[in-house]
Amino acid sequence: MPEPASGTATPSLHTVKSFGDQPVWKAGDAIRISVRYPIAHYRVPRYIRGKRGLVEMVIARALVNNEEEGFGRNAGQLGYYYRVAIPLQELWPDYVGSPNDNLRIEVFETWLEKN
Repeated sequence: MPEPASGTATPSLHTVKSFGDQPVWKAGDAIRISVRYPIAHYRVPRYIRGKRGLVEMVIARALVNNEEEGFGRNAGQLGYYYRVAIPLQELWPDYVGSPNDNLRIEVFETWLEKN
């Protein structure tokens, strides 16, 4: 490759990762669980949908999107699970315990949104 002319910038090269190669979220990120009410085989309890929380940790990458796999519609889409801490006051507004009490649950990447 020829050298760039004096005073010109060298073009930067970067690799674009495909979906699932890198986690979308990291520990400490504020998230909201998506609000969707699909019928049948979905793996997020209704009582956490729409609730806010924090990502505590990234769990090992799943081999496939298990919801799509349950319907036989999987083209090898990869994604991560995250351990999410949801304050109990977020789940039950009248909760009288410690404000530090949280539900910890593993949630697949496709159900998390920026809070």
